[in-house]
Amino acid sequence: MEVLFLTKKVIAFFVEPLGLILTLAIIGLYFLYKSSYTKAKLFLSFSISLLLLLSYPPIANNLIKPLESVYPQYRYSNKNIEYIHVLGGGHYDNQNQPLSSQIGNASLKRTIEGISIFKQIDKANLKLIFTGYAGPGNFTSNAEMNAKIARIVSISNDSLIINGAPRDTQEEAVFAKSIIGNKPFILVTSSSHMPRAIKLFENMGMNPIAAPTDFKGGNKSLLSVPNIRDFEKSRNAIHEFLGISWTYIVK
Repeated sequence: MEVLFLTKKVIAFFVEPLGLILTLAIIGLYFLYKSSYTKAKLFLSFSISLLLLLSYPPIANNLIKPLESVYPQYRYSNKNIEYIHVLGGGHYDNQNQPLSSQIGNASLKRTIEGISIFKQIDKANLKLIFTGYAGPGNFTSNAEMNAKIARIVSISNDSLIINGAPRDTQEEAVFAKSIIGNKPFILVTSSSHMPRAIKLFENMGMNPIAAPTDFKGGNKSLLSVPNIRDFEKSRNAIHEFLGISWTYIVK
């Protein structure tokens, strides 16, 4: 399992935008050093062109929209729910900063959506599940960081299930299965991540109800200039498409 996890991460780095662009640029520089100028121009031009294309807002939005349009906003209509599962989304530990600054943007939005749904359903036996590991350089798990937000809004520890061990969505699904079984439950994650998450949970024989948040897509003018925010949007979309493909490979 550990080897599979590491292999997945290594492969993902080299086929996702940043790793691919860096690899192409390094190959281009190698040919430049070897005085093979035609090959150097080819690889360097390709890497720069790819960087500009994926940073261009209309392209970034067209990449991520198909993912975000699969599941609509959850409308708080199902009262026969016992569990709400909020997937981890990243943070970093820094005791010199407030909690709101330590939690990543995606993680904060997922947590707020999970709390909002919890408050809407308002059942005595309702459980709010937080998962997600600490990540490199952190001491506190993402699950625990997100649970701190829930406690701030007076959700008691008795209503929280916290597991900081799962390192990815597959491991989060395995843990959730051990608690929820095949009962319907609400799954909260970023809208672009939702199609892959639903697929992984359904592969476990579970019955998730999608509650997407953290929507990033939107119409952009063709006159927009490339920027790092839209490059990240493209990177996120490609990561999810590759992840969906991976779920079919390892099923």
